[in-house]
Parts: sequence; structure tokens; C-alpha cells
Amino acid sequence: MAEEPERTEDGRYIVVKGRRWRATDPNIPEERNAELRSILMAWRREVKRTSGAPESRAGVQATKVALGERGTPWWEQSDEERRARWESEVPRPDGTDDEN
Repeated sequence: MAEEPERTEDGRYIVVKGRRWRATDPNIPEERNAELRSILMAWRREVKRTSGAPESRAGVQATKVALGERGTPWWEQSDEERRARWESEVPRPDGTDDEN
């Protein structure tokens, strides 16, 4: 398994090659987190396959918002807002399985 990236002291960001990136919301249940990561990887493959088609990029964006990595920072949301965000419907690219 890959080594966990360095985190900022407050846990809100990971640091990769000296650059800060917003961390995934730590409150997302593990099963949903794994499902969202699977969807994200499918969308990233679709971006590559379609040479960056807007629909594919929108899929990546929607998934990253659900993970809390984009959009309103998860630490500024109430527990209810956070739960609604990660429970929201995030479509998979056409032609991909509904399971991992």
C-alpha cells in the first residue's frame, strides 16, 4: 500500500512535492470514500480517453466536490452539509460498472 502523504498540522491539506492540496473530508465513511475514489479513477480514465472532454472534466469536478477536495471547504460546513455533500449522487462515466 502507498505511503500516506504528508499533512499540514491542521490536517486540512496534504503536501505533495512541496505543494498543498486540500485533503479529503476525514468524516466520509470508509465505504463511501472507497466508492467515490473508484468513481474518480473512472472519470480520470475517461478524461484521458476523451482527450479532456468537458463532460469528463465535469465528472472529475463533481467527484472531487463530493470528496470535499473542491468546492466549499469541508471544515467550513456543518455536519449536515458535509453528509449531504458526500451522499449526493455522483454519476459514473457511461459504460463503466456500478461496482469497484
